[in-house]
Amino acid sequence: MNRLVPSISRAIAQVTGSPLGPYQSAVIRIGFSATWLLFLLREFPHRQELYGPDAPWNWALGKQLTADNGAFSALLWSNGQLWFEVCYLLAVVSSVLLLLGWRSRTSSVLFMVGVLSLQNRSVFVGDGGDNVLHLMAIYLVFTRCAQVWSLDARRAARESAARARGERVTDRLGPALWVGFGLVLAAVTLGGRFDNGWLVPALLWTVWAVLGLWWLVGRFGPTSEPRTLLDVIANILHNGALLVIMVEACLIYATAGWYKIQGSRWQDGSAVYYPLQLDYFSPWPALASLLSASGIMVMLVTYGTVMVQVAFPFTLFNRRVKNVLLVAMMIEHLAIAVVLGLPFFSLAMIAADSVFLPTPFLRRVGGWVARAPFLHPRGTGRTEPNPEPESVPVSMAISESEPESDTQSAPDPEPEPSPESPSDQEPQPQPQPQSQR
Repeated sequence: MNRLVPSISRAIAQVTGSPLGPYQSAVIRIGFSATWLLFLLREFPHRQELYGPDAPWNWALGKQLTADNGAFSALLWSNGQLWFEVCYLLAVVSSVLLLLGWRSRTSSVLFMVGVLSLQNRSVFVGDGGDNVLHLMAIYLVFTRCAQVWSLDARRAARESAARARGERVTDRLGPALWVGFGLVLAAVTLGGRFDNGWLVPALLWTVWAVLGLWWLVGRFGPTSEPRTLLDVIANILHNGALLVIMVEACLIYATAGWYKIQGSRWQDGSAVYYPLQLDYFSPWPALASLLSASGIMVMLVTYGTVMVQVAFPFTLFNRRVKNVLLVAMMIEHLAIAVVLGLPFFSLAMIAADSVFLPTPFLRRVGGWVARAPFLHPRGTGRTEPNPEPESVPVSMAISESEPESDTQSAPDPEPEPSPESPSDQEPQPQPQPQSQR
């Protein structure tokens, strides 16, 4: 009992004191926004057949289905061609903004609206990757996913440096976005467009109100107790959403693996052979024929897939085994993307798997990218911002019994609190280092 109480206290302080997994949440943000953006761009010539007013699953059928199941889709507010083009363009723009991490609080909400609007418009278009993207678009709204590798983080670093020099920092764009967002919400609500359910409208209005409250508290009481309380609530929501994403990924693999075990083709080791013989899943027939020609190869891939999916949730408490299976699953998804022609499903699953990647590995990757010659033609590099020492994913916080010396650093001194705009993604409590020119 003497050891249990301090452990619980440290866990509570860790969950409420800082947003965990800054690099993991950034990879999830980049991965899912890039997946959705690439899908929208690839299907741009075919957007009319997929989601347009005259699609096979026409506007009247979509309206009838959403009236029955209460799903949200802004595309069904109007049957006009112009409204469809505007919604599709906004979905593309919001994906780009979230990918870059620009005003992530606002762009994450717009990203969610775009994903739900298009996918709920034609529910029979897509695959399992769309279901994962559907859920993750909602979870991202609750995360502080722009702490690193984002334009928000760079802007926060510049503002921190300006305040350190004694300059006054004023953000006019953030309040303007908040006011515009509120006017649009009010017009849609008073127009009776939210008639299929209350969940999405309640979420949108709650986000709008919280962002306004955050700005007011930061503007008039940056060091007050209400600001501290809001920061604690934001950390809890972020860490809870990150945990939900982890559990979601584990459930996907566990259910897929146990359902496979019940199939006779998976039991005799021949299940992988049959998809390779379908023209629909064979963009490279020669490659599919080469892989299916070896019975031993088919059997190994079949049994290996089942074993990895069933075992993965049980390996989260062992860091080394978890990392090995994580690499195996990512390689499997890459093979599915190439051999079976399902790139967006594979990208969505790899993005979901990224929540389990080790922080040291992600920091090294970020350093390599920051020093890439194509980003710095004159040969200058950029210093990678250091997150808080405790900012590691929940699974690592549980499973890593020995800390790694190369990833621990002393925390930076606390910066002077400052007012934040209602549409700005809140930065880490530590100031970010500036670029080295």
